[in-house]
Amino acid sequence: MLTSEQLVKIRRDLHQIPELALHEHQTQKYLLQVIGNFTQKHIEVRTCPELPTAILVRVQGSEPQKTIGYRADIDGLPIEEKTALPFASQTQGQMHACGHDIHMTVALGILAYFCDHQPLDNLLFFFQPAEESESGGKKAYEAGIFSGKWRPDEFFALHVTPDLPTGTIGCRLGTLFAGTTEINIDLYGKDGHAAYPQQANDMVVAAAALIEQIQTIISRSIDPIASGVITIGKIRAGTVRNAIAGHAHLEGTIRGLTQKMIERIDQRLRDVTQGIAQSFNAKVDLQLNQGGYWPVENDPQITSEFINYMKENSQIDYQEMQPAMTGEDFGYLLAQIPGTMFWLGVNDNSQLHSATFNPHEDAIVIGIKAMVGFLLSHM
Repeated sequence: MLTSEQLVKIRRDLHQIPELALHEHQTQKYLLQVIGNFTQKHIEVRTCPELPTAILVRVQGSEPQKTIGYRADIDGLPIEEKTALPFASQTQGQMHACGHDIHMTVALGILAYFCDHQPLDNLLFFFQPAEESESGGKKAYEAGIFSGKWRPDEFFALHVTPDLPTGTIGCRLGTLFAGTTEINIDLYGKDGHAAYPQQANDMVVAAAALIEQIQTIISRSIDPIASGVITIGKIRAGTVRNAIAGHAHLEGTIRGLTQKMIERIDQRLRDVTQGIAQSFNAKVDLQLNQGGYWPVENDPQITSEFINYMKENSQIDYQEMQPAMTGEDFGYLLAQIPGTMFWLGVNDNSQLHSATFNPHEDAIVIGIKAMVGFLLSHM
C-alpha cells in the first residue's frame, strides 16, 4: 500500500511532467516505475503497440466471477501553468490543468492496495492516453486492446471537480457528462468589390443567416425538457473592409445528454445548412466530428449499487449531481461496456482547464478509500 506522503509525492512528480495526447512517454515511464515497485505476485502489466503510451495492469482475483475495469486518463493540456507552485509543470506551455495527475494517483493507490490484498474478482487498470483531444478511449477500444482476459465486464472512472468540497463523491443515474460534436462549416460564394454586390455572392451575409437559423434548432427541434447546446464559437470571412467575402468558415460545438439527442441535432444542422446554402446559391462543406466523446451514460444497476454504497458509508460525503455539459471520452467506453463515472471534489477556486487550477491533495486518499471500499463490497 502507498502512504499518504508517497501518494502526494507521486501526484507532484506527475504534475511536473505533463504531456499532450499520444505523447505521454515520460508519464508512461514514470507510471511503469511506480507499478514495478508494487507486489507483483498477482499482477500482469502490458503495454500496447496499438496505443504506445497506454498501460494495462491486470490483477488476478482469487475466486473471479468477473473482471472489473478502472480507467485513469494520463494526458495534460496545452496551457502555460500560472500556479507558482514549487512542483509546477517543468514543460513550457503544458500543464495538468484537468486533474489527470490526481486521476493517475488515485488509480495507483487503488492498484497498490489490491496488489497487497488479492481481490476476489479480477481487476483491470487502464492508464489511458489522449483523453483531452484524440479520444484515446475510442482508439483503445477500436484497436482491440480489450480482448480475451483483458476485457472488463464493467468499467469505472472518476473525474475531479473544483465545485465540490474536498473528498466529496458526486454521481447520478443516467447521463453525467454530455456528448460533444465538433462543427466545421465552409460556405463558398463569389468575392467581389464592395461597391458592386450584385456581381458577387456575399458569404458574410450567408454565414450570418446560417448562425441565426442554427440557434432555432435547440428551441424548435429539441424537447424543451431535455438539454442541448449549439455554439458557433469562431467565424472567419473576408480580407479587407471594401471587398465582399466569397468564403466563410465557421467552427462550433454541439452538446447533448443522449446519443439520440446528438444525432437529432446533427441531422437538423445538416438540414438547416443545406437550406441556407440553397437559398444563397452557395456551395457548402459541413463536417461533423463526434469522435469518441459520447455522452457518459451511467449504467442503472451498477450505478445504483455504487450510489447506495456511498450514501450508506458514514465516512463518505455523497452529493447527487446534475448532468454536466462538458465532454469526456469515457462515454464511448461506457457505450460498449457498462459502468459508472463519478466526481471527486477537490475544492478549488479555479476551474478545470484554468492555468491556476490547484486541486486539494487531501482528496486523493479519500478517493482511494472510497473506491477500494466499494470494490470490496462489489465483489
